[in-house]
Amino acid sequence: MRWNGWGDPAQAHELPRAVRALLPLLLGRIRRPPAAPALDEVRIADCALTAEDFAGFAAVVGSDQVDASAEGRIRHAGGRSTPDLLRRRESTQQVPDAVIRPGSHDEVRDCLALAAARDIAVIPFGGGTSVVGALDPERGAHRAVLSLDLRRLSGLLKLDQVSGEAVLAAGTTGPEAEALLSAHGLELGHYPQSFRYATIGGFAAARSSGQNSAGYGRFDTMVTGIRVATPTGDIDLGRSPGSAAGPDLVRVFLGSEGIFGVITEVRVRVHPVPTERVFEAWSFPDFASGAEGLRAVAQNGGGPTVIRLSDEAETAVSLAQVGRIGKALAKGASVVTVYEGDGIAERRERTAALLAAAGGTSSGQGAAEEWVSGRFDGPYLRDSLLDAGVFCETLETATTWANLQSLRTAVANALREGFADAGAKSYVMCHVSHVYPTGASLYFTVLAGIRSDPLTTWLPVKARANDAILAAGGTISHHHAVGRDHAPWLAQEIGETGIRILTAIKRELDPRGIMNPGAVVGASAPLERIG
Repeated sequence: MRWNGWGDPAQAHELPRAVRALLPLLLGRIRRPPAAPALDEVRIADCALTAEDFAGFAAVVGSDQVDASAEGRIRHAGGRSTPDLLRRRESTQQVPDAVIRPGSHDEVRDCLALAAARDIAVIPFGGGTSVVGALDPERGAHRAVLSLDLRRLSGLLKLDQVSGEAVLAAGTTGPEAEALLSAHGLELGHYPQSFRYATIGGFAAARSSGQNSAGYGRFDTMVTGIRVATPTGDIDLGRSPGSAAGPDLVRVFLGSEGIFGVITEVRVRVHPVPTERVFEAWSFPDFASGAEGLRAVAQNGGGPTVIRLSDEAETAVSLAQVGRIGKALAKGASVVTVYEGDGIAERRERTAALLAAAGGTSSGQGAAEEWVSGRFDGPYLRDSLLDAGVFCETLETATTWANLQSLRTAVANALREGFADAGAKSYVMCHVSHVYPTGASLYFTVLAGIRSDPLTTWLPVKARANDAILAAGGTISHHHAVGRDHAPWLAQEIGETGIRILTAIKRELDPRGIMNPGAVVGASAPLERIG
């Protein structure tokens, strides 16, 4: 992955001509920013680890797996949110003191014990794709901070084809997992936009939701068991497909983002690789009618594997990206559907009837195929926009069907008004890509022509949007997670009692408070045991 951008450097590209033509119409005149520093020009603080620290970790993982090089530290300096990437363009950056690469569950456990004993904060690091500040090298009250890179924990550890379960090491990437399962005619079918780089452990730690969620569910619904190393002991959970043996502790660690310990193994349900895939795109007069169509499908068992609604603004930009500038200026929303597996004809016919009844018109398979072929490439466009001086960021939430329109309006208004108050023109897009019988997610992408410092401008706008989400009855995150960016708003969603529950669990499992300080619950000081 690029150290200061997204993905494969060879895949970076200039903005499409049609998009460049559209941007001044939306955002006014845009100034190209100064060139970012090269990696070897970035200034970082001296490493705070001692020779004794290095010797201790080398004894656990081997000296070749302890990396204190400037490049290694810079490459682990955060995730891939727009604020993360803007910070990567600065000449001075905050980085971890070292990168440690354990190769087994036991090595992870021993690293955590050593870090706790030596007062060193630990940031678990998988694919580096967090967009909520969960990978910030925050040391909190500790004397140093290290990045615990889990990519050596990779592979298919166990496969039970009779039960349809697989155990995968936490550092296994999405493509690696699918390749390993495909050799047995199976797949997991979890495809978030970060799929090419994100890891199985990261999917679990952030409660990820993939683009095939309409057919296969969120990642947390795929998890049947989990193994975790914590600073005070190991835990191995999920011995049966159903249990009433107390509260479900597996769910405690799904979404925990490394604040309790490190997920090292994940057991997931798998299914046969689909032998057929069918695409169909739809057009709707507006977002409201499209949302009504998706609601009907979700509540009446339509059956697509993927169903996604783009509002009028997002549809226009999508058309511009493929050179259809004339159509891009027209009004209308769009829906993509993809069907996989058995009984496609029946499911497609049922879905088509529901979408048509809501005012949709089939537009064939072309647009749906185009979306699937480029569905992992969106972050490359963001890099190109940032290079051109256009601010681009995303945020997401979810709510009930009855509240969907109100929440969408509240968040879009907060974004537009926030940028307007900062003297910047903005363009807000929204799509629905995860549906449930009772509600759906809302995923916003905002472009802005910011003339001053973009990060200073964005942070109060983001806070305004977060306030609007909670005030309008949405969740602070549907699938991006909490990290540090959303931590100040979590108590408003789960209540002070909820925060006390999470803090009590952390206090028991991580009494020194070394695990990902400041993330989720915002605690950065050492925690003393209760009792």
